[in-house]
Amino acid sequence: MAGVYVHIPFCKQRCTYCNFYSTTSLGQRESYVDMLISEARNRRDEIKQSFKTVYIGGGTPSQLGISLMKKLVDGLHKSLSLSDIEEFTVEVNPDDVTPQLANVLFEIGVNRVSMGVQSLVNDELKFICRRHDAQGAINAVDILRQAGLDNISLDLIYGIPGQTMSSWLHSVNGIIDLRPQHVSAYNLSFEEGTPLWQMLKRGEISEVDDDTCVAMYQLLTAKLKEAGYEHYEISNFALPGFHSRHNSAYWDGTPYLGLGAAAHSFDGQVRRRNISDLCGYIYHIVDQDVAYQEEQLTADEQYDEMVMLSLRTARGLDTAVIHDRFGQAAYDYLMRQARPHIDAGRLNADEGLLRLTPDAVMISDTIISDLFV
Repeated sequence: MAGVYVHIPFCKQRCTYCNFYSTTSLGQRESYVDMLISEARNRRDEIKQSFKTVYIGGGTPSQLGISLMKKLVDGLHKSLSLSDIEEFTVEVNPDDVTPQLANVLFEIGVNRVSMGVQSLVNDELKFICRRHDAQGAINAVDILRQAGLDNISLDLIYGIPGQTMSSWLHSVNGIIDLRPQHVSAYNLSFEEGTPLWQMLKRGEISEVDDDTCVAMYQLLTAKLKEAGYEHYEISNFALPGFHSRHNSAYWDGTPYLGLGAAAHSFDGQVRRRNISDLCGYIYHIVDQDVAYQEEQLTADEQYDEMVMLSLRTARGLDTAVIHDRFGQAAYDYLMRQARPHIDAGRLNADEGLLRLTPDAVMISDTIISDLFV
């Protein structure tokens, strides 16, 4: 199987924390959709496996509007072989969700919607410059379900400056009450160059301390487990049968085709990265048919990537795969590097699998980097 990712960079306004490539210049949306369709047609033979998942992300894909969304999806079907698609996800902002949009998404074959709620506390939403309020997010879920979109993923953020355990519990309980099929939750990061990072550097805000962030994460995992959600990746939780197939494919090295400005692709051996500039992307597609640069991964880079992605998942890292793919020396190195973490209770080593223990998740970056070559 393989996947298609389509990046829509347009946003009505930028959130203070976001460092994904995006633009608030909405005037080129139609030209951009035309270029996406052209790029899909030009690169249709790049991935040899059949496509099973499509993910339209951003940015804010729902800012395309109804007519351009229909045009895009129709163009993708004509340009690529999408007859075997099992999961078709579109990201939306709660403020954009109307009955008309929801009905169109259902009609064009979307069967999964990912929505950035981030918080159900209005002061927190205002602080991070989200366009919606808590009630707007709740209403959007209801609208999506009324249209027949019954596979919904909701995003949350913890560690927002000013956020407390009490306000976090309010958001977690509110999300559980909505009973989405999937929940993603991320610790707020201060990415260089973002408005949030600039506020931090000016001393206008303070980071939530590490102990509180750990407590928030532990509360989240406990409450979702109690509610019947499976914790299948560090930041992702799903009701049985509703794991994100598209994102799971990233973590196990499945090939995918990335279309649009800043999109990445992987064909199993070579990574391709599109230019992170709207005008530059359009120019390159018109002039050269493609807008990417290639990166051939070394064996060491492939090893590091497998370690990183596998240890983020509940299944963990299959040490036999490391041995088979990279050889005895790599396997011996991995187990030697892992031994201190196994002895300290930060890694479990059972049946040939290495897994992070629950208490080690919040320091996973340190543990994983220790296993890199």
